[in-house]
Amino acid sequence: MIEGVVIKELVTFPDERGYFREVIRNTDEFFKEGFGQWSHSMMNAGVAKAWHIHKIQIDWWYVACGLLKVALHDNRPDSKTYRTTMELLLGDHQPGRVLRVPPGVAHGCKSLSGPVHLFYVTSHVYNPADEGRIPFDDAEIGYDWLRGPAIK
Repeated sequence: MIEGVVIKELVTFPDERGYFREVIRNTDEFFKEGFGQWSHSMMNAGVAKAWHIHKIQIDWWYVACGLLKVALHDNRPDSKTYRTTMELLLGDHQPGRVLRVPPGVAHGCKSLSGPVHLFYVTSHVYNPADEGRIPFDDAEIGYDWLRGPAIK
């Protein structure tokens, strides 16, 4: 796990009508920085978006439907997990959870089955000066967005 990245496991209450799932409360410790903006991104199957990075903004991601592969790369030289890359799945057939991405952690995603509906809250309103980009094929990160599942 990358330092500062938090995954909140969600509680789901299913019944014959469907289910209820609480996503974030303003009293959650991992949400202490508070609310700036709530956004919704819809991605068709096969779409990849990478790499994004912020200096001050925190992102909280929740996938309502579809399957999203998320990759994170710690780009903070003072972090214990500097240059660590991790990946996880959010969405269909996965445990209900919210992902917290701290500043300085590059993040990207690929829609494995879609459409994917990603809802994300940010700690600040959109600020172009805080919107960093790293090429998807950055040699230093070395992540292959075209790689498929491991063959076992």
